[in-house]
Amino acid sequence: MRIVFVRHGEPDYEKDCLTETGRKQAAAAAARLEREGISEIYSSPMGRAAQTASFTAQRLGLPVVTLDYMHEISWGGPGIPVEGHPWTVSDWMISRDDFDFFHSDWREHPYFKGNAAVRYLDEISARFDAFMQTQGYRHEGTRFLCETARQKTIAVFSHGGSGACVLAHLLALPFPYVCTVLPYEFTSIIILEFPVQPGEYVHPRIELFNDAAHILGLSSGLVFQ
Repeated sequence: MRIVFVRHGEPDYEKDCLTETGRKQAAAAAARLEREGISEIYSSPMGRAAQTASFTAQRLGLPVVTLDYMHEISWGGPGIPVEGHPWTVSDWMISRDDFDFFHSDWREHPYFKGNAAVRYLDEISARFDAFMQTQGYRHEGTRFLCETARQKTIAVFSHGGSGACVLAHLLALPFPYVCTVLPYEFTSIIILEFPVQPGEYVHPRIELFNDAAHILGLSSGLVFQ
């Protein structure tokens, strides 16, 4: 099974919709995704993601199923600088603190202990595990028990934050590390492949990451909220 993750197009955050450039990006992404063999489309309930998904849905003639928990995350907490903005404080942990994400508990770091982003991470991770089980993959530790014989490709349209939560969880990587090391552009395409081996444990493989060639000339560069 393949999961195609797509970030929303350039947004008007205040109105929670796409800008004119964002609509062009979404249309370009739809044309790009036409050849991926997508059979199911899922989306965050927020306007900018749902609108982005609608371009692909219309082109492929598929309905869009809403995943209510894939909305953008919030962040912040008492005494945390820059309101606990995950991408900024994660970058500081690497560049200023030389934090060892693989031998130290990032959840206990002052930037994330008490940060609302962690609550969203845990909720989204649990809900996406339940979703994966409906797709035939039971998450156990850092691996998945494949319970399906069906090969298919699905698309999930979401956000920088909720997308980073899912990627960190599925790939068993620290969330702040993903925020810093694996950023992605508006309407960029990320593909994870889960081998179909019924009754066996498998792990996801990164087939493609941050493919944004389709918006060449339609972007001013990576921008986070």
